[in-house]
Amino acid sequence: MKTKSDSFELPEILSQIKGPEDVKALPVEKLEDLCEEIRHTLIHSLSKTGGHLGPNLGVVELTLAMHRVFESPDDKFLFDVSHQGYVHKMLTGRADTIHTIRTPGGLNGFLLRTESKHDCYGAGHAGTALSAALGMASARDLNGDDNHVVAVAGDAAFTCGPTLEAMNNIADTTDKLIVVLNDNEWSIDRNVGAMAKYFNALQTHPTFSSVRNKAADFVGKIGGDSVRKFAHKVERNTKNLILPNVLFEKFGLRYYGPIDGHDLPLLIRTFEHLKSQDEPVILHIITEKGRGYKPALENPGKFHGLGTYKVADGSTATGGNPTYSELFGRAVTDFATEDKKITAITAAMPGGTKLEIFKKELPDRYFDVGIAEEHAALFACGHATQGLRPFLTIYSTFMQRAIDMIIHDIALQNLPVRMCMDRGGLSGDDGPTHHGLFDIAYLSAIPRLIHMQAKDEDEFIDMLWTMANYDDGPTAIRYPRGSGIGVTPKEKPVILEIGKGEVLQDGDDIVIISLGHMYETALETVKKLEALGHSVALINPRFIKPLDAELITSYAEKCQIILTMEDHVLQNGFGSSVIELLSDRGISTPVTRIGWPDEFVDHGKVEQLQEKHGLTSEHAVAQVLSFLS
Repeated sequence: MKTKSDSFELPEILSQIKGPEDVKALPVEKLEDLCEEIRHTLIHSLSKTGGHLGPNLGVVELTLAMHRVFESPDDKFLFDVSHQGYVHKMLTGRADTIHTIRTPGGLNGFLLRTESKHDCYGAGHAGTALSAALGMASARDLNGDDNHVVAVAGDAAFTCGPTLEAMNNIADTTDKLIVVLNDNEWSIDRNVGAMAKYFNALQTHPTFSSVRNKAADFVGKIGGDSVRKFAHKVERNTKNLILPNVLFEKFGLRYYGPIDGHDLPLLIRTFEHLKSQDEPVILHIITEKGRGYKPALENPGKFHGLGTYKVADGSTATGGNPTYSELFGRAVTDFATEDKKITAITAAMPGGTKLEIFKKELPDRYFDVGIAEEHAALFACGHATQGLRPFLTIYSTFMQRAIDMIIHDIALQNLPVRMCMDRGGLSGDDGPTHHGLFDIAYLSAIPRLIHMQAKDEDEFIDMLWTMANYDDGPTAIRYPRGSGIGVTPKEKPVILEIGKGEVLQDGDDIVIISLGHMYETALETVKKLEALGHSVALINPRFIKPLDAELITSYAEKCQIILTMEDHVLQNGFGSSVIELLSDRGISTPVTRIGWPDEFVDHGKVEQLQEKHGLTSEHAVAQVLSFLS
């Protein structure tokens, strides 16, 4: 039997799963077949939409076991980051729409409270699950309820400050919480640091390995107090072999594991046991990122999150022009080859930021601090105080997490930290948790900070070179996901004058101030307005802060209207800074703005979202004409 939804066919067993109650009703002998059907469906559907394939292939048995034992939505499931929530979606009534994930109007690529009652907590950034789960457990206790709260966090999340902060409070807050440590040695790239080494030691120590091999049979044969006694025996025999005491026990969490995270019967029996415990527990499971699909197993970093691919071999289409990330990685590495003071710092994103180039060629000056953006910013401060020239490279959406450090430590001390914000602007399919639409707003109010954005690839390299040679204070640059317009950078970059824009075209009626990669849309707008008989000036501001006040005011005084264009929210964005400048100088020339609305923009293709929200030349022309009329 098969069902069909919008030409998408579900396998036989999966087609019968309309909710968790169907998972519970399924005969035991069909559970393993369901796991294979889920993997088959994920591999084939995501080949057409893209998505987080590897993480979801790794949690199939885990998610199935949770829904087999617990009672969603009364019991609460929280997935750290929640990019591994596709299987959860499929088991809670969304299997027939999984082929729409990350497409306009389709399922979100992360858990979303407004999408389903089974999504009790939305997320998209790491390190949030344990704190939120503890809050839910505390609220449950205060309300006199008796439901379970289960938080699933990857090993990478335990490098994140909020996770450790939550662990510090669990034992003092509740005696009923289940934490699942999903250990696969990867976040987006391979995990780094002491925590990763500790988890690896737990996995590989001979005593732990012996216990783990025996655990499956043991848990299946006994239960209750016997399991507790066995767990305590494991603790006595092993906790002093790796560290003076098992880390989690010191935080007040009873530790179980490590166990095979793909042994479905063992997972089910273990969860049944953990349900009865009267103390917070942590279950350490070992999983394979990309299990069931050879290309994903062989290249976990690539298949963490990717676009469309060929199912046969996992190959993806090769791009045309180099991406801004690739240009960045190559340029900063080249600069650092000549300048021994340059260092590169990232927070678990060497692949996405393309600092993998720097890592390969200059490993001694490359630093991946794990998912710890606040620490990364402070670490960069330390480098800067000692005369180094750190490039702190973090996605715009993740740099938000370090805002206090940017204000209190970088800017207040006027340290020359170079903040490079990849994915500045719309991030398309990943949706509102990943759009970089707020960095102008959260940086513009900070004194001493220089912020810039390039219109094309050549100017981008010039800006990076300017930052590399600027030691008088903090600098920041935002740049978009994907490729530029195809301008080849010149052989030797030049240092730009701070706070100076450029006039790309003179005009007397209308002045367009186009920030960054809105340049192409601005050119189209210029042509359409000129076709209607208007004289149009076009300015590339280059600098978001400080603004080129003299240039902007000179055109405001001679033109009838100003149009600003930016890939950022309009509230407190670049256009707002222009309005403030003119207001302070008593200039009344009207300003109309093109940018993103005061809302969290949904996921979807960039071009479709631009059309929906008016970031097009057609909308820009209409907006200008409405003012002129």
